[in-house]
Amino acid sequence: MTSRPRALVTAPLRGPGFAKLRQLADVVYDPWIEQTPLRIYSADQLAERITTERAQIVVVESDSIKGPVFDLGLRAVAATRGDPNNVDVAGATAAGVPVLYTPARNADAVAEMTVALLLAATRQLLTADSDVRSGNMFREGSIPYQRFRGWEIAGLTAGLVGLGAVGRATAWRLSGLGLRVIAHDPYADDATHSLDELLAEADVVSLHAPVTKDTVGMIGAGQFAAMRDGVVFLNTARAQLHDTDALVEALRSGKVSAAGLDHFAGEWLPTDHPLTAMGNVVLTPHIGGATWNTEVRQAQLVADDLAALLSGGKPAHIVNPEVLGS
Repeated sequence: MTSRPRALVTAPLRGPGFAKLRQLADVVYDPWIEQTPLRIYSADQLAERITTERAQIVVVESDSIKGPVFDLGLRAVAATRGDPNNVDVAGATAAGVPVLYTPARNADAVAEMTVALLLAATRQLLTADSDVRSGNMFREGSIPYQRFRGWEIAGLTAGLVGLGAVGRATAWRLSGLGLRVIAHDPYADDATHSLDELLAEADVVSLHAPVTKDTVGMIGAGQFAAMRDGVVFLNTARAQLHDTDALVEALRSGKVSAAGLDHFAGEWLPTDHPLTAMGNVVLTPHIGGATWNTEVRQAQLVADDLAALLSGGKPAHIVNPEVLGS
């Protein structure tokens, strides 16, 4: 097909990749994240919107792509995710629709968040900031230098659980800060440690694994007990990977000296949860990937792959290459 396609884009895009996409297609741009209240289309709602816009290409981040969407004769769908779990890939393949995705789009962003949480937790930055803002710099007759002494991270061993794109982006950053980095990942040949070995050696344990049947709850009471005394625990992946109750107990006992968490089950943490009262815990609301650079990156990945697809080539990031040429 050589006609200029029409594209419905509900994912946030920007930068040169977005400009390239506009050269490839007539774009209807309506990002979900800029709506108040936020809007996430069901498959039926998305199919209706596609029909209204007469689109042949759809680029989404959070909308559901399945069922009726595949009855519309689309030329391609793209999900701006490393794991396009909002797309029924089997349904797309049966309908002959290529599914594009954007691996590592937010790897650098999440890696930077991991480093930020590590430093914020170990140097008590939030408590120190609060003291300044509340006028309590010299509370209880002490000086800040007394209250906020901590250990430097250079020379520590960081154990990364998961050595995918985010894990690797985190590894070189921590190495650059002077940490020794070890990793556990059964799918990466250069991750040389078992989980038990990693927990026994690491001063910092940082989770970067995907959520699968094998990884849900992989860090529980037994694993916290096996960690080194005073370990720092970080999770910028998903809360489902660890037992939060066990983490609370490990923090209370001092086994875990500090923690930084960027995700909670259901995207929510009750205000009366024990973690919220702990000054040695830094809590952020799933913002690891929230950078403008992420949107620039995913736009470029989508545009490059659509250019390849529309010119009869093979996209670099396609989930179901078997549909090409069908």
